[in-house]
Parts: sequence; structure tokens; C-alpha cells
Amino acid sequence: MADPTFYRTPQDAAAAPAEELAYVAAFNRGDVSRPDALAVVGVDKTTPDFGKVVGWLDMPGVGDELHHFGWNACSSALCHAGHDPDHMERRYLLVPGIRSSRIHVIDTQPDPRQPRLDRVIEAEELARRAGYSRPHTLHCGPDGLFLSALGGAGEEGPGGIAMLDHSTFDVLERWELDRGPQYLAYDFWWHLKAGVLVTSEWGTPSMIEDGVVPELLLGRKYGHAIHLWDMAERRHLQTLELGDQYQMALELRPAHHPDKTYGFLGVVVSVEDLSASIWLWHLDGSEWKITKVIDIPAEPADASVLPPLLQGFGAVPPLVTDIDLSVDDQFLYVSCWGTGELRQYNVTDPFHPQLTGSVKIGGIVAKAPHPSSDAELRGGPQMVEVSRDGRRVYFTNSLYGSWDDQFYPDGVGAWMVMADADPTGGISLDPDFFVTDFRGLRVHQVRLQGGDASSDSYCFS
Repeated sequence: MADPTFYRTPQDAAAAPAEELAYVAAFNRGDVSRPDALAVVGVDKTTPDFGKVVGWLDMPGVGDELHHFGWNACSSALCHAGHDPDHMERRYLLVPGIRSSRIHVIDTQPDPRQPRLDRVIEAEELARRAGYSRPHTLHCGPDGLFLSALGGAGEEGPGGIAMLDHSTFDVLERWELDRGPQYLAYDFWWHLKAGVLVTSEWGTPSMIEDGVVPELLLGRKYGHAIHLWDMAERRHLQTLELGDQYQMALELRPAHHPDKTYGFLGVVVSVEDLSASIWLWHLDGSEWKITKVIDIPAEPADASVLPPLLQGFGAVPPLVTDIDLSVDDQFLYVSCWGTGELRQYNVTDPFHPQLTGSVKIGGIVAKAPHPSSDAELRGGPQMVEVSRDGRRVYFTNSLYGSWDDQFYPDGVGAWMVMADADPTGGISLDPDFFVTDFRGLRVHQVRLQGGDASSDSYCFS
């Protein structure tokens, strides 16, 4: 029988049993002799382990900076030729190091609380077989595992997508056969029924390695477009330009319903007014278009309380650095890492989002505390993950080591929190879930046992 965590429809995923564990990427910043780790956190409210680190796996090397990661198999295995769901299971996590270019294959069985290292794919294999470096995002999909990368074999661009074998995890080849004008890379997702893949843009390794480069930002050199691709022919179809004032077009979240042909893009900052924005790409007849649907303004602030990078602007930018869409396509969650706010929008009408909830925690100036403590918090809502049933929203506070240091020069610490979501709209921080014991490491992406709102794609209505 197929893995029970493979769901035919988004509705099936939402109705499945709730997650009991969360896997969290924890990375070292500063101590060059210390490895990164994968932390396991208890998220079952009915157990004493709720909100506690219950498992830990150190990586074998140093200098990885674990960032984004994903499952070896997911619900899309039910849709694709060549993926026999009777012989696959959501068992392995593939965890790249964005600095080292190593890829760690981690086995979550037989004890999901005590994951084990299965193998390490070295940077040389990724470069030799696919011509890429600095791996970023991984998704299970047709023909194998898709892995985006920010850099080429020589570290700079073009970035793109590598293919890995879904059973052996060997690096196979570069995915693109005709990349057209695409050069910068970051995120990717797809519309499986439409046969279209979507990619976004951040920068090459040298543009991000040591933090934001002010000259590049003000020179409008970071990514400001998304790209559409023919999945079958693996060729570039179209570039959708935002305008070069909209810098760093990052996270892509397509609608989960397989018949819908739209999705949301988060843009970090406008160099004209420091605002952040959310855009909607959509198929209009036979033409793909993109439309800005949300603006989030910067907040004025005294220069004396701002980090050096922002003192000349006299304002705190929202810095939208992650978004996530609930499995029922009803609510979009937006992380404002700079101002310390997680926003919830009702996007039932994707062209007219309505703000329905907000929580404040951390922030460059506000340093808002968690309900369980009066202590000021640094960092802000960053990587956000939504449970399959949409009732729980988990998020962590670190973006990328060097960028943390620029925007939060006094340190970000490490924390993971959870917001409870009302199915009719509204969110509130859970006072009993405040995880800080990550052994001195910072924390980034969260993956949920059995899948989550950004892990799976579905083919059945």
C-alpha cells in the first residue's frame, strides 16, 4: 500500500491526522569548529514533549549553513509515471548546506525522533553532474527530485535546477535544456496539470554571501522577475518582470488545488520606499500575467535605534522574507522579518486579499516579547510553515547568517513559536509553545512530519 502520508487531494491532506513532530534546520554562526544540526521538536499538544526539543542530529562536517530542505517523496508520487507509490515512502529528508554545497540524506526511520545520517552528497558531485553549487530548495516531482541552486559550478551564475534520482538520490543532471534569459535563481514550484514550472530570483553567491550589498541593492541588481517554463520540454517560456525597484523576488506559493493556475510571490523590498509586496501570477486565457496585490509599508523609526545599514533611511522595512499558503488555499501567511510581524490574509479572492490577523514578535526596533515572557526578542518571523489542517502556524526567527548580522547586529538568538489559527480568520501566539533550547545554534526552516503546506503538490481535484 502507498505511504498513508501521500494524499490524493488537498482535502485529504487537511483531514489527515495532525503532525506530532517538526524537523528544524539549526545552523552554526561564528564557531567554525562546530557543526550544524537537525533538531526534532515535539508539537503534539496532548503530550509532555509539546514545545520541547526531543531529538538531535549533528552533521558530520562544518560550514554547511543548513537552510531549506525537503522530503524525498510526497503526495505527487501518486500522480507521476515512474514513481511507484507502493515502493516509496516519505522517509528521508534531503538537507542541503547553502554554504558548503553538501547535501545530507537523513533517514527518519525507524525512530522519527532520532533521525540518522544515511549519506552525504558532496559539492563536487553536484558541480560535476549538474554544473551547480549552493543548493537551496528541494521538491519531490515528476522524473525525480528537483533541487534549485543559486550558483554554477564555478560558484557564480547562472543558477538553476539540478535533478536527483528519487530512489538513490544520486545527482543526475541539469534540469534546464534551454534556459533562455534566466540567470539569477532562488525558489521554484509548478502547476503540474498545466505542465508549467515557475522560478524566482535572488542573486548569485557573491551577491548574498556576506550580506546585502548596498551598491547592488540601490543599483537594482538583485532579482526582480519570475520565469515560466515548459516542464515537459524543460525550456524557458516567459519572463514576468516586476520592475527593477522591486528587489529580491523570493518565495513562490502556487495554489494547491490542481486545477487552479495562480500563485503568490513575496518581494523583500522596494528601493523607492522600503515597502514590501505580494504579487499574484495567474493565467489569463492563454497568457501568463503578474499583478501586485498587497503592499506593506515601511515603519518610520529614529535613526539612532536602527542598524547602520538602515540609518540613512530613517525607517524599518517590513522585509517580507517568507510566505506560506494554507492547503485549502484560503489563507496566506506573510513574514515581516524587519518589523516583527506575521500577517494572515484571506485570499479566497486571490486578486483582493483581506488582512484577517496579525501577531507581533521580535522586530528590529520593537523587539516584541513572546506571551510567555517579558524579555525582548531579536530576529523576527522568518521561515513559516502551516499544518495541513491549517490550524497551526509554526515559524522561526533567523534568515541567513550574514544577513542576520546586518539587520540584527546585537544578535538574533534562536526561537521557534507557534500561532493558533482560527478557521474563520485570526491568529494568536500559543503561550505554551516557545522553543529556545537549540544548543546555541540559529534556526531556519521547519518541516512537519507527514507533510505540510509547502511540501506537497496534488493532481486530483
